Amino acid sequence: MNYFVTGGSRGIGAGIVLQAVREGHDVAFAFKGNREAAAKVEAEARALRPGALCKGYVLDVGDPEAVAAVADQVLADFESIAVVVNCAGINRANLVISMSDEEWHSVFATNLHGPFYVIRAFLSSMLASRFGRIINVSSIQHSGAAGQANYAASKAGLHGLTLSLAKEYGRKGITANVVVPGFFDTDMTRESMPAQAKEYWAQYCPMPKGRMGRIDELATVVTFLAGPGGSYINGQVIPVTGGLDWTY
Repeated sequence: MNYFVTGGSRGIGAGIVLQAVREGHDVAFAFKGNREAAAKVEAEARALRPGALCKGYVLDVGDPEAVAAVADQVLADFESIAVVVNCAGINRANLVISMSDEEWHSVFATNLHGPFYVIRAFLSSMLASRFGRIINVSSIQHSGAAGQANYAASKAGLHGLTLSLAKEYGRKGITANVVVPGFFDTDMTRESMPAQAKEYWAQYCPMPKGRMGRIDELATVVTFLAGPGGSYINGQVIPVTGGLDWTY
């Protein structure tokens, strides 16, 4: 099966790209602009499986015209896409009283509008083949977090979008599910996760030493959902949190 992964040049997205390649799939991935990081992912994919087709595409997922154009190019290069994974996400933390219009709209453009545009762009080809797997990567903050109203609301909306897709297209052979990561060791958590949150996680997460998640642990959940084992899982919200779902 061929995958299309957004946010595939780093962090969780890159981990999903490489796990899919490792399991024998070809992967197209989107990235915002870091060509060096994208080239590194492509090189790692070739090292994992010589002959693998793994190609990055520059894309702002919040731009519907750009999404449509890249989707057309991906379908021309890969012939078909069976699995869409929306992993691209940004965070613009602020209290609601101080939050600018740009901070609100930019987060929604990437975190919610982007997945909608991407899914819409590939749905026709999935419907034609009567097969598809849509997996959206959310966050434990979808249930609300102080200073993260834009981020939390965008992720909560992603849940509604996903469950609607499951109801609309399940009978057409297309499943849609949400994966909810806890705290994983990524650039985003290293750059924006407050020290208090790290301390809280270390103290209360019911895992050895309260550790953060490893990207490969999340990536294998995604590829499981895309594979035969996940064929009867549809419209589900699947936490990958180590057992701690509540943020401080």
